[in-house]
Amino acid sequence: MDRTEVVIVGSGFGALAAAEKLGKAGKRFVLVSETTEHLFQPLLYQVATGVLSPAEIAPPIRAILAKYPTGDVRLGRVIDVRPDAREVAYVSGGVVRTLGYQSLIAATGARQAYFGRDEFEKVTFALKTVEDAEKLRRQILRCFEEAHTTTDPEHRRNLLSFVVIGAGPTGVELAGQIQELASRYFERSFHGIDADDVTVTLVDGAGEALPAFGGKLSEYTKTSLEKAGVEVVLNTMVTDIDDHGATLSAPSTGMQKRLTAETVIWSAGVRANDFAGVLAERTGCETDRAGRLLVNPDLTVGGYADVFAVGDMTNLDNLPGQSPVAMQGGRHVAKMVIGKVQRGTPFKYRDKGSMAIINRFRAVTRVSKIELTGMIAWVAWLAVHLYYLIGFRNRAVTVMSWIGSFLGRQRPHFHLAQDSSVVTSMENSDSPRESHAA
Repeated sequence: MDRTEVVIVGSGFGALAAAEKLGKAGKRFVLVSETTEHLFQPLLYQVATGVLSPAEIAPPIRAILAKYPTGDVRLGRVIDVRPDAREVAYVSGGVVRTLGYQSLIAATGARQAYFGRDEFEKVTFALKTVEDAEKLRRQILRCFEEAHTTTDPEHRRNLLSFVVIGAGPTGVELAGQIQELASRYFERSFHGIDADDVTVTLVDGAGEALPAFGGKLSEYTKTSLEKAGVEVVLNTMVTDIDDHGATLSAPSTGMQKRLTAETVIWSAGVRANDFAGVLAERTGCETDRAGRLLVNPDLTVGGYADVFAVGDMTNLDNLPGQSPVAMQGGRHVAKMVIGKVQRGTPFKYRDKGSMAIINRFRAVTRVSKIELTGMIAWVAWLAVHLYYLIGFRNRAVTVMSWIGSFLGRQRPHFHLAQDSSVVTSMENSDSPRESHAA
C-alpha cells in the first residue's frame, strides 16, 4: 500500500478546485477518477446539439494538473473507504489497490434520478456525461434522416416529435436548442422538412419554467420558449414512458394525455453517485432523500475531521447543485487542509448570481437584486462560461463554433452523411430506440 497526504475522489468542479489549491501550496495529493477528463457539464447540451465537440468541454485531467509536481492522477473507481485506518480501496486495471491518506476529499457529483421509476432510464435519453450527449446527438440525427425518407406520415410525425421532461436549466436549454435546430439548421439541410413539422414539448410538475429563478424570469423563460415554437406544459406529471412516447397527468385538472415521440429526454432530477452511499455507511453520516450527504458546516463527513465532501453529493443548507458551490467548497476544504484556514471553519457560500440560457439571444441572469433578460443576459452567459473553460485553444475553438452556430446557421459538429453510427442504426434497428437501450 502506498500513502499520500490527500486523496481526492472525483474529477468535477469541486475536485479540480481542491486539487489546484493543494498543488499551488505544494501539498502531495492523489486524484482518483473514473474518467480521464474534466467535464464542463454546463455546455454538455451544446455537444448534444452539434455546437461543440467533446474535446472543447472535456480536457484531460492530467494535462490540467501537470504543472503541479506534487500531484498524481490515477484512473480508477473508488469502491470502499476505511476512515479509521485512513485508507481507500479503488479498482484500476481490474486490480483492487489500497491508498492511504491524511485527508480525504470526496467530490463524485451526482447522477440522473428517476424518482423510483428506474425503468424510465432504458427508454429515455439523459444528459450527464459525454457519452449521453453523443447518444442524444446521434438520435437527433437519426430522427431527421429517417423522417426525410419515410413514406409513413404517422412515423414521420413521431420521429419529428421530441419530449423533454424537466424544466430546469438542462431541460430549457435542450428544448430551446432542438427547436432552434429545426428552424435554423435542419430546415435548410433537408428538403421537405419545415420547422413547423417539428414538435418540441417541455414538461414539468412545477408551476414555472426554471422554478429556481421564479417570478418574472420564469415567466420570461416560458414566453420565450413558446415564441420559439416550444410547447411548455407545467403542473403536469409524467406517469409512464415507453419506446414511443410518454403519458402525462395533471392532478389539478384531471387531464390525462398521451404524447407520441421517438425521443424522450429526461432531465427531471438528480441523486448522489454511489460513492456517497459508501461514505455514509462507513462514517455514519446521514443522507437526504436524494442520497446526498448531510455534511457538517465545515464540510466534514460524520464524526471524522479528516474526511470531507463537496459539490453535488452533499446537502448543506439546501445550497444549489451548481458548479460555483462545488468550486468554493473544494477551495474551502483545501485551505483547511494546508492550514490557511483553521480546521472546523464553517463553509460560507458567496452567491455570485445565477444564469440560464434559453435559446439564441435569450437568457436570464440574476445577480443579487439585479435581474437581466434577453440579449444582455445571453452575452453575459456566454462570457462567464467562456471564462471558466480551461485552455486557450478550447476557448478559441468555442468562440468560432458559437459564431458559426448562433450568428450563422451552421452546426460545426453535426456530421450528417459521415456519421456511420446513424446509418448503421437506421439499417439494423427495427425499433428506433433499440440502439440506445442496448
